[in-house]
Amino acid sequence: MNLPTTKTQGLVDLEATVLRDLELTDYPLRSWVPQRSTSDGRKILDVLIIGGGQGGVTCAFGLIREKVTNILVIDENVEGQEGPWLSFARMHTLRTPKYVTGPDLGVPSLTLRAWYEARFGASAWRELSLLPKQQWAEYLLWYRKLLKLPVQNETRAGAIEWCAENQCFSVPVSSPDGESQILARKVILSTGIDGCGRWEIPSTISNSLPKERYAHTRQDIDFSLLKNKRIAVLGAGASGFDNASVALESGASEVHLFYRREDLPTINPYRWAEFVGFLKHHGDLSDDLKYKFIAQIVRMGQLPPPDTFARATSHSNFHLHGGSKWESISNGNDQVCIATSKGKFDVDFVIIATGFVTDLTLRPELSKIADKIALWSDRFTAPEDIKMDDLLRHPYLGSGFQFTEKTPGGAPYLKNLHCFTFGGLLSLGFGGASISGMKYSVPKLVNAITGDIYSEYAQEFYQSLRDYDLKEF
Repeated sequence: MNLPTTKTQGLVDLEATVLRDLELTDYPLRSWVPQRSTSDGRKILDVLIIGGGQGGVTCAFGLIREKVTNILVIDENVEGQEGPWLSFARMHTLRTPKYVTGPDLGVPSLTLRAWYEARFGASAWRELSLLPKQQWAEYLLWYRKLLKLPVQNETRAGAIEWCAENQCFSVPVSSPDGESQILARKVILSTGIDGCGRWEIPSTISNSLPKERYAHTRQDIDFSLLKNKRIAVLGAGASGFDNASVALESGASEVHLFYRREDLPTINPYRWAEFVGFLKHHGDLSDDLKYKFIAQIVRMGQLPPPDTFARATSHSNFHLHGGSKWESISNGNDQVCIATSKGKFDVDFVIIATGFVTDLTLRPELSKIADKIALWSDRFTAPEDIKMDDLLRHPYLGSGFQFTEKTPGGAPYLKNLHCFTFGGLLSLGFGGASISGMKYSVPKLVNAITGDIYSEYAQEFYQSLRDYDLKEF
């Protein structure tokens, strides 16, 4: 996606205002982070951010404002395709209320509203209900370019290792230029919803069907091939309804959506969570309370938003099947045969909307250190009535989103590796994979990094104070 070739005068004026606001708030001015390099002269970044979506670029802006400028953001996608917005996010609009803030980090001229009004006019903002997802992607790219954030696209990170000799991480990366190594004293994982695991296809499906008969909502799906086909969707979250709608809009003859609950959730706990107490202070609670809150949110379920539900149910050939656990699935006679607790169905294609699984060992970036990272199951025993295995596989994070050691003293370098993904939900609430959480989570992460750097070099700073001899009169 490219920015519009012709900018409105409002957008030109807004950009000037942003730059002026940043100049007016640029304090302290002095660079302060000691530079580091290896004995053979290789550069060591202060921070490498893996993932250039909304969380990654906002962290970069936050660090730069605090004069931590020796940083780099890498993203495996081409420019403008970071995050899910123009790929597997198949809804029409964001789920988040339009007035949410986050990437602006308190700079009014950088808010979504300021950009939207400059681009489309104040009356258009007043009439807007929910923001089209394409415009969120456009806003993020405008933000990145205006702020000149150091993002390197088409660059994929491999297995992170700690280099004791240089006291930094070594991160192998691949790009169109080839293979290389990036050295960084700190690394932020801003790899999204599945950043502590992967999107999961149930083995009962993958072991029973040929690959041409199913796809996960995360995958590229050629919906044109589903025209006049019978489709089964497994899972009643928002993405299940989104994909059902696209299939119907692409000419599917019928779509059946199956879910285990007898009734769809009609209450959205994520709207409840949008207040200062939870967004800012969930991480301050005891482990017992942290777990209870998040377990309750999970137990309440995530409903499809009203417009998402209406989009799917407006089609007469869309069918909901509540309380329909899949008992078996097979492929034969050129069709997929599904036996559920409430009947049998023959379809041509299956779309899997069962989300993701949390499992650090599945992340390529963590493949060499995952066994050293503490999980919630290592630190907390959940009450049996609310025990959820996936939650207990979440990493047990410190107050600045840093990983902690499974065995004390076994991997002290983990304090320099920050998990700004959905995997931080249990420890710190809404973080890098949540627009609504960024207002509070990004400053928390940035403060942790600047605090660590200052502490690391406290003796050097003390010596510089002793040596300070600039006479003022």
